[in-house]
Amino acid sequence: MKEKEYEDAFITKELTIHSDDRGFLMEILRMDDPIYKKFGQVYITCCEPGFVKAWHYHRIKTDYFTCINGTARIVVFDDRDGSPTYGELKEYIVNKDNPVLVKIPTGCYHGFEAVGKEDAYIISITTEPYHHEELDEYRIPFNDELIPFEWDGKTGF
Repeated sequence: MKEKEYEDAFITKELTIHSDDRGFLMEILRMDDPIYKKFGQVYITCCEPGFVKAWHYHRIKTDYFTCINGTARIVVFDDRDGSPTYGELKEYIVNKDNPVLVKIPTGCYHGFEAVGKEDAYIISITTEPYHHEELDEYRIPFNDELIPFEWDGKTGF
């Protein structure tokens, strides 16, 4: 019997900012990047300081997160039985000074919060579009004991 293959739970892509007198340009994800899987949807979400958007995972889609304004703490927890990184947790601080794209494979719990006093704006790229009638989102509370992590924010969903 063939062993199940797991995507690396803790993979990122360092993003490069190209600046000039007019401003800047930053590529986030390209189809020829090794981190790329396939395209489904792009959306933006915002988290205000003091709030937490966690925890959930997907059975079908992969997420890619980066923070384009403010500072975000993005946390990934691998709860995939048999995964080489099962039970491990990784925290990423993402902002304009640390521009990183975080890949979140299927089966890994994830969430984020704003760090500091500024709203955190997250661009999310997914491998599948959101289906209102068939949700691929499995949630537990932001303070669930399954995941050994304590958020700074005290209000979650």
